Amino acid sequence: MADLAQQQNSKKALLLKKPFVSALLAVVCCALWGSAFPFIKLGYNEFNIPSQDWKTQILFAGIRFFIAGVLVILLGSVVSKRFLIPKKSSVKNILTLSVFQTILQYVFFYIGLAHTTGTKGAVLNSTSVFFTVLVSALIFKQEKLNAKKIAGCVIGFAGTVLINFTQGGFDGNVSFSGEGFIIICSLSYAFSCVLIKIYGKKENPVILSGYQFMAGGFVMSVFALITGARIENYTFKGLLILFYLAVLSAVAYTLWGILLKYNHVSKIAVFGFMTPVFGCVFSALILRENVIDSLIKTVISLLLVCAGIILVNYKKGDLNYD
Repeated sequence: MADLAQQQNSKKALLLKKPFVSALLAVVCCALWGSAFPFIKLGYNEFNIPSQDWKTQILFAGIRFFIAGVLVILLGSVVSKRFLIPKKSSVKNILTLSVFQTILQYVFFYIGLAHTTGTKGAVLNSTSVFFTVLVSALIFKQEKLNAKKIAGCVIGFAGTVLINFTQGGFDGNVSFSGEGFIIICSLSYAFSCVLIKIYGKKENPVILSGYQFMAGGFVMSVFALITGARIENYTFKGLLILFYLAVLSAVAYTLWGILLKYNHVSKIAVFGFMTPVFGCVFSALILRENVIDSLIKTVISLLLVCAGIILVNYKKGDLNYD
């Protein structure tokens, strides 16, 4: 039985290391995250949450992530044919990951976004890809940093800047509670990616993802409630939107964690530049925001992002993850 399980894990690892498979799954994750942009706006509208009310936004996010965690564990338990319970030795890793992947990342993101423009917030949040590559290479020594990876990140980042650029969107105003908090959010995300890679060597990524979501969502909800946040307007449509957001988080983060387990961090992280591109596409389609203008920018941005992804992953005449 042990040999059979080992063979199955080896086949799974080989499959997830294949460039086409890992790229396809990474794109699916980014598409799901990108769809969150318009649905979060729709959710705020249904629950009557003002754009500057970051406390209630954190409560909204906390509820979303707690539900996401429950869904991950329930689905994982059905697939595994046993209820997934973390080992005592795993609790520390789960809580540590929760701090970086959910609590710090989203608390600082929502507060920061309330004190800066959406354009600058989106662009600065994309620096998480840079930070992920740097943290993985320079701090944790998981892989080597080279000019090709840096150039690929720069090109991908250019695509992100373009897709988010609007006239007057960038100005010289900078504040620690605004742009500074978005940078902290991006750093937190970078550390979470590397921690997933480290913990995933010995831990089940599904258990890590599910329970860290539950812990993070609970802490965020309690924090928001203590600060005075309340959601008083509930609608059936709003609850459906909240459920969808929970599902996309559950699926995307679990898939992302599995991909990081079997691939180099930089190879997967660079796909993160596609998230704002998908965000603009879905916003244009669902919210009808600047459809024609978005189409032109999206095509150019997507070409830049794809060029950056290929450059980071290109090796010896092929896209190679080994």
